[in-house]
Amino acid sequence: MNQETNQAPRAAGAAIKSAVLAAILALPMAASAQQRVIDVDVKQVQGKLDRMFNLSVGAGRANEGLRADWQQQLAEIKRDAGFRYIRFHGLLTDDMGVFKIDAQGKEQYNFQYIDSLFDYLLSIGIKPFVELGFMPSAMASGTKTIFWWKGNVTPPRDYDQWGRLITALTRHWTERYGKQEVASWYFEVWNEPNLDGFWAGTQDEYFKLYAHAARAIKGVDASYRVGGPATAGAAWIPEMIAFADKNKVPLDFVSTHSYGVGQGFLDEFGTHGTVLNKDDMAVAGDVLKNRKEIGASAMPKLELHYTEWSSSYTPADPTHDSYHQAAYILKKLKQSSGAVQSMSYWVFTDIFEEPGPRFEAFHGGFGLMNTQGIKKPGYFAYQFMNQLGATELKNADKESYATLDDRGGAQVLLWDYTHTLPEKTNNQQFFIKDLPPKSKGSAQVTLRGLKPGAYTMTLSQVGYKQNDAFTAYIGMGSPKQLTRAQVTTLKAQATGKPSQQKTVQVGSDGKFSTALPMRENDVYLLQLNAAK
Repeated sequence: MNQETNQAPRAAGAAIKSAVLAAILALPMAASAQQRVIDVDVKQVQGKLDRMFNLSVGAGRANEGLRADWQQQLAEIKRDAGFRYIRFHGLLTDDMGVFKIDAQGKEQYNFQYIDSLFDYLLSIGIKPFVELGFMPSAMASGTKTIFWWKGNVTPPRDYDQWGRLITALTRHWTERYGKQEVASWYFEVWNEPNLDGFWAGTQDEYFKLYAHAARAIKGVDASYRVGGPATAGAAWIPEMIAFADKNKVPLDFVSTHSYGVGQGFLDEFGTHGTVLNKDDMAVAGDVLKNRKEIGASAMPKLELHYTEWSSSYTPADPTHDSYHQAAYILKKLKQSSGAVQSMSYWVFTDIFEEPGPRFEAFHGGFGLMNTQGIKKPGYFAYQFMNQLGATELKNADKESYATLDDRGGAQVLLWDYTHTLPEKTNNQQFFIKDLPPKSKGSAQVTLRGLKPGAYTMTLSQVGYKQNDAFTAYIGMGSPKQLTRAQVTTLKAQATGKPSQQKTVQVGSDGKFSTALPMRENDVYLLQLNAAK
């Protein structure tokens, strides 16, 4: 592609953005619309910003992590969103070639594929949140599997053999990466054992599996962190703690999952119709419930990790692609802050093959990026969060963050989350349409206590036709396959670059104020930095 051709879509994208922003700023405000007020004093500190939002992110399965495009996308989102750990299924599944019994009946271990993957992760500064599963078929007690890639979900024939594998793998990591590095990881045993699809055994059998794995890990080094039960639907937390306490089994953290739909837990092939829960505390209510359960337990200070969460548990839900998702993510993270040590979004990419390879460019996949690396609106929720400063300011507004960075810059991230799904309509029917939002009036943002002088004000946006590749895709007629030119055009619609940047003056009163027009599910990141 020559330089002239390459620059044309970028220029077109920039022109569209400028035109859309101008149209938004020119929108008449309804006389009845109430103005929202965000009034913050930069000298009134709340404390250190809780960065649980980017501790971890999910991915489909380990073997997908050997793909070049998966690795390229992970490096990009690591750079923009700052994720520090990654969790995925299938580390021990047959396509990773980990375990077999040779002709003499001897146990054989092979960690070459795992080494290749973990070497890459560590090379880009991201650590594994190790999920131990599923069962190698040579160790399994049955043949029941899940997903297109056939993860075996049966208990081991011999739990001691399972323990030996976990010991060997943990020792291998210690030798390869060093005790200090491995001690910084998290080890989680299995995935969603409370669902028959993921675990063919009982709760007692899961606890037995957990105990063998936890003791194997701690047998290599007592400082290594291990936890579970990694359940669906915020389940088994009291039972897990009671089991560990009664049987003196190591437990350093508890983990579970929650999704923002009101029915079901598993949709392997993406065929269920789902309905976005209109309960204001969906997802976050589960987090707060679990934190309360931990506080009332024999281990009241345990860390709580949500190792999967999103708006929907199905890999065919257009909420994942929609502009609504950015505000949804921010609302749930804000509601959960302070009660949980991590909220691991499921997942970072649509390179995800639980139901098999997908035939459509946008199909409601879990990812923050689609298969071609086009960034969805949810991507920018995390990118904008990552641009907040380390110090959170006192702020009475429930749908915003105000922060200071270590250079004296101030940031305000604000959003409107509005549940727009009509009654008796499912996500798959509604979110596939072009959905123009209604006006929500304006937000008056005021920062006080600033040093007088010149500042660079930068405004970035996510919302309808703002970093919104999916609406642009719908405008193309929702083609199942994309040409190279279409991919380039859609990527130009979703860069995360500022929509506005200008120099402003702060006078002797130390005050900066601006009004931002708000529509349903708009997101703004306002940054104020001393002009150079």
